Amino acid sequence: MNVVDLVLTICLISNPTICREERLHFESRGNLLNCMFLAPAEIAKWSEEHPKQKVVRWKCDYPTNERTL
Repeated sequence: MNVVDLVLTICLISNPTICREERLHFESRGNLLNCMFLAPAEIAKWSEEHPKQKVVRWKCDYPTNERTL
């Protein structure tokens, strides 16, 4: 199975200077462009599940070699 990562930069709402990167894995259905189309719905779902954090930036990328599923 090929995967693609949705890479979110998230910050605490209570302290926007505290940020980190979160990677969500998806089954690749084509290329990174397809990830870009599917991303807004996944970001909304993630945001509902994490109300104390805010997504400030996102991108699609292929998983890194050191990260295995």
